[in-house]
Formats: sequence, structure tokens, C-alpha cells
Amino acid sequence: MISMVDKSCKEFIEVLASKAPVPGGGGAAALGGAIGMALCNMVGNLTVGKKKYADVEPEVKDLLERGYKIIAELEALVDKDAEVFEPLSKAYSLPKNTPEEIKYKEEVMEKCSKEACSVPMEIMRKAYEGIKIHRRMGEIGSMLAISDVGCGVVFMKAALISAKLNVIINLNTIKDQNFVESAKEEMDRLVNEGCKMADETLDLVISKLSK
Repeated sequence: MISMVDKSCKEFIEVLASKAPVPGGGGAAALGGAIGMALCNMVGNLTVGKKKYADVEPEVKDLLERGYKIIAELEALVDKDAEVFEPLSKAYSLPKNTPEEIKYKEEVMEKCSKEACSVPMEIMRKAYEGIKIHRRMGEIGSMLAISDVGCGVVFMKAALISAKLNVIINLNTIKDQNFVESAKEEMDRLVNEGCKMADETLDLVISKLSK
């Protein structure tokens, strides 16, 4: 099966709009996050080598390296989201005509739901890290492309919130309350802190553009 990220943009959008089970919101969140991170890296690449920004060049290079790592990780998560959804979709179709079948289905659903939950949670973590990089790039990146930091951080915030929705829908089928509470605690922290940083970064960019 061809990797989701190896499809053309047109192909990806077409299958996303279809009734095919994958890609879905999780894959779209990961791809959107990768696009946002790429915008931030573009600003970094336009900053490196400019005399005006020589003092911050080492830090910008570090931000770029971290950014490329997040892009690669989010691209991988596009496919990973599709991979973990397939067994979950099959689990929904398992028979439940006898007590044994019911018990087996519940066990399989629990396992598959936890695995399906793990991917959007990882997307949230990567989006959060990406937002932190945007925040700093917004402070030291080239003014010639600073608007793209604003564009990128909006994508990252959308990825963070979109992934949260995919975490929630999988948590709803998990009976392990310790797992659920732990996931919710991390999810809420990432969203609250991440959205705050994203909004502050966007405000910074707008203030720089408005001068």
C-alpha cells in the first residue's frame, strides 16, 4: 500500500474527502502540523546567512534541525494513524452473540482503542514542540518572512486541537480509567499551554507586521 504522504496533494485530498476509512482527522492533523513546521523552517532558512541575523544564526540553525525532525516525525504519524485505525475498525465488526464473544470483543476493542489513542496523542506532543519552535523563530527570524511564522503556528495550533479530538473519540471506548485520566491530564496540559503559546506567537507576528 502506498504511503499516505507519498500521494500527491490532489490524491490525498480526494481520498480524505471520500468514504474511505483512512486517512481521517488524525492523519490530516499530522500533515497539517508538518506543513506548519515547514513554514517555520522556511523562515529559518531565509534567516541563515544574513549579516543582519549573524548573532542568532547558531540558534536558528538549531531550531531548523529540531524543525526538520518534527516534520519527519509528523509525516510518519500520517501513516501510523492509518495503521492503528485498521485493526480498530475490524474490532467493531467482531461478533458478540455469546458471553465469550462479548468478552473477547471487549478485550480487543480496549487494546485497539489504546493503540489508536496513542497516535493522536503523539501528534499533540509534536505540535506542542513545534509551537515552541515557532515562538522563538517569531522572536529572532527574518522580518522578510515573519508572516510565515504566523501562518505556520496557526497550522500547528489546528493540528494540536484536531489531534485532541481524535484522542477524545478513542478514549470514549476505553474502560481503563487510569489510562483515561492520565491521557486526559496530558491532553489538557498540551492544549492549554500550546494554544496559549500559539496565540502569543501569532500576536507577536501581527504586532511586528503592523509597525
